[in-house]
Amino acid sequence: MKNKTVGFSVTGSFCTLAAVLPIIAELSKHNKIIPIISNSVASFDTRFYRAEDFLKDLKLASKNENIITTIVDAEKIGPANNLDIMVIAPATGNTLAKLAYGITDTPVLMATKATLRNNKPVLISPTTNDALSNGAKNLGILFNSKNIYTVPIAQDSPNGKPFSAVAQLDMLIPALELALGKQQIQPIYI
Repeated sequence: MKNKTVGFSVTGSFCTLAAVLPIIAELSKHNKIIPIISNSVASFDTRFYRAEDFLKDLKLASKNENIITTIVDAEKIGPANNLDIMVIAPATGNTLAKLAYGITDTPVLMATKATLRNNKPVLISPTTNDALSNGAKNLGILFNSKNIYTVPIAQDSPNGKPFSAVAQLDMLIPALELALGKQQIQPIYI
C-alpha cells in the first residue's frame, strides 16, 4: 500500500495505545497519515501512557505534527475529501456504540462521519471488554453498515474476561488493504 492518505484515529482503549504506534509508523513509510485522537486520549494520564507522551510518540510515528483534537478540525475532513480511508484503532466500546447509532460528539466520530459522507471506507479495530455482551449488538450493526470494515477480533481471555474481544493488530494492514478495495477480511477469529 503506497501513496494513500489515511486518517488514523485513536480512542481510549489505553492498554492498546503502544501497540498501534508501530503500525502507524509502518504505514507512514509510504503513506500520508492524518492522526486524530479522542478527547480521552488527549487528556487522560493512565498507567499505560501519559497523554503528553502519547501525543509526542504519535507525532513521531505518523510523521505529522498536526494531530486533529477537536470536532471543528475533524469536520473539515468532509469538505476537503482528502482521505482514502479512515482507521479507528483501537476502537472502544463507547466509540463503537456511538458510531452504530450515529452519535457524533468526539473528533474521532466527526472525522469518521466526514469520511463516510464521502463514500470512503472506515476500518474499525475493536478492543473492548463488552464486545461479546452488551456491545455485541453494536458490532452487529457495524458489520452490516455500508463502508464500515473490521479488523478481525477474537476473545481476549475466555476464562478471565469472557466478554472481552480484541482486534488482531497483526491483521490491521491486510484488513486495511482489503477495505480500500471495499472487501471485508474475516471479521471474527474463534
